[in-house]
Amino acid sequence: MNDEHIIRRSAGSKVKGKTDWERVKNLTDEEIERAAREDPDWEGLLDIDWSKAVLVVPAPKKAVSIRLDADVLDFFKQEGRGYQTRINQVLRSYMEHRKNEAEDA
Repeated sequence: MNDEHIIRRSAGSKVKGKTDWERVKNLTDEEIERAAREDPDWEGLLDIDWSKAVLVVPAPKKAVSIRLDADVLDFFKQEGRGYQTRINQVLRSYMEHRKNEAEDA
């Protein structure tokens, strides 16, 4: 490896970015919209009617203590980070299924 291409930084050092934040702050809505329309990744997104959009804020989670069979917990943990979220998703799916059954009865 060639040491002349290695740049060392400490965790406390700040790297100055290349973004001209003053210019960004001073952009007008028209300039932003024009730039977005010229960006191929944004094709069609500006034509969406957002006037009826609703902000959805997820309900806060509650901390609980739950006893699970070891093999159930191991199964979810083996899938990696986020196992508690996956357990919550399974429980939510079960809950919604049961609610739908009750409504259909």
